[in-house]
Amino acid sequence: MTAREGPAPEHTTSDADASGGSTRLKRRITGPLLFFFIVGDVLGAGIYALMGELSGEVGGAVWVPLIVALVLALLTAGSYAELVTKYPKAGGAAVYAKRAYPWPVISFLVGFSMIAAGVTSAAGLSLAFAGDYLGTFIELPPIPVAIAFLALVACLNARGISESLKSNTVMTVIELSGLVIVVVVVAIMVGGGGGDFSRLTEFPADTSPGLAILAAAIIAFYSFVGFETSANVAEEIRNPSRTYPRALFAALGTAGVVYVLVGVASSITLPASELSKSSGPLLAVVKATDVALPPWLFSIIALIAVANGALLTMIMASRVTYGMAEERLLPSFLTPVLAKRRTPWAAIVATTVLAMLLTLVGDISTLAETVVLLLLFVFLSTNIAVLVLRRDPVDHKHFRVWSFVPVLGAASCILLMTQQSGQVWLYGLLLLALGVILHIATVLSRRKRDAHKA
Repeated sequence: MTAREGPAPEHTTSDADASGGSTRLKRRITGPLLFFFIVGDVLGAGIYALMGELSGEVGGAVWVPLIVALVLALLTAGSYAELVTKYPKAGGAAVYAKRAYPWPVISFLVGFSMIAAGVTSAAGLSLAFAGDYLGTFIELPPIPVAIAFLALVACLNARGISESLKSNTVMTVIELSGLVIVVVVVAIMVGGGGGDFSRLTEFPADTSPGLAILAAAIIAFYSFVGFETSANVAEEIRNPSRTYPRALFAALGTAGVVYVLVGVASSITLPASELSKSSGPLLAVVKATDVALPPWLFSIIALIAVANGALLTMIMASRVTYGMAEERLLPSFLTPVLAKRRTPWAAIVATTVLAMLLTLVGDISTLAETVVLLLLFVFLSTNIAVLVLRRDPVDHKHFRVWSFVPVLGAASCILLMTQQSGQVWLYGLLLLALGVILHIATVLSRRKRDAHKA
C-alpha cells in the first residue's frame, strides 16, 4: 500500500516537529521495537485456538480466508496509519470519533466497544487455555478451569503488570516459535513423503466456496486484530509519521505470511474433519507429523501464548474502563485503586466478572465472532473518521492514505457485519446495551449531584 504525505514543513529536526507538537513523554520507541510491539499484539493466541474453527467452515482451504482477512485488515490499518500520524498524541479510535462526530454517544460506544471486545476475547482465550493444550498435562472440565484462570489473571493484573517493550519482544518470540515449530515439523513430514496437498483446495460438501470463505474470514479476522492498540503509544514513537506506517504494514504482512504457512501446514497434515474437532488444533497437527517433538513442549508454548494474550487483553480492558470512569463516562464505583499497588482494582473486578460470565457461552468461535463484530463497529467509525477529518489540516508531515482505502475499509466492515449470525449480534448488542445503561446511570447521577450542589 502506498500513500502520500500531507502538507508539512520541509524539515523536521525535533520530536516536536516530527509529531506535530511537544510531548512530556520520552520518544524511545524505534522502528524495530514498534514492529515487535505490533507483531506481539497481532501474532497472538488467536491462531492457536481458531485453526480448527476455520477448517470447520472452509474445509482444507483454510489459507484462503486468512489471506482475505489480511487484505481486510490492511484496509483499516491504512486509516489508522493516517490518523495516528496526523494526531500522534491521540488515544485511539474513541478520540478520533470525538474529533470527527458531533454526537458524544458515538465516541462513548466506540470506547465501550473496545472494552467489551477485550473482555469477550479474554473469555474465549480462557476457554482455549482450558482445552486440549492444558489437557496434555491434566484433564479438567473447561468452564471451571477457564473461570479459575481468569481469577488468576485478575490477581496478576491487580498486583501490577509492567510490560516493557523488551519483555514483549521476548513473549513475541515465544509465540512465534510455536508457529515456526508447526511449519518446520510439517516440512519434515512432507520431506519424508507424508501429507496430502489435495486438501488445500477442498471445501465442505454442499457448501458454496464463496460463502464458506466469507464465513471463515469473519473468524480469521480475529487473528489480525490487535494492531489498533498501537495507537496508544503514538506519543512515544520516534518520528511517528515515518516510523508508524512502516512498522504497522510490515507487522501485518509478517503475521499474514506466518498465518498462511501455518494454515497450509495444518491442512496438509490433517483432514478438516479431525482438525475441526480439536480445541488445541496446532497441537494435533504437531502430534500427527510423528516428528520426535514432545507434545508437552508445544503445549507449554501455546499456553504461554494464550495466557499472555488474555493478560494483555484484560489489562487493556480494565485500564480503558478505569479511564472512562475517570472521565465520568462510566460509574464512579469503577475508579478506586489499590493504595500500594496503584492498580484499578474495581475496574479489574468488574471486567473479570463479565469475562467469567461470558465463558458460560462455551463456544470459542461464537466469542471470537462477537469480538470481531464489536471491533468492526470501531473500525467502521475509524474509516469514516479519516474522510471526515480531512477537513482538519495539521502543520506537520503525516501519512495520507488514498481516499478509496478507507472507503473500501468501511464497506468491508459493513459486509462482514451483515454476515454475522443472529446469536453473535445478540451478544454484541447485549454488551453495548450494558454500556449504554451504565452511561445513562452515570449521566443521571452526575446531573443529580450537580443539581444538589447548586
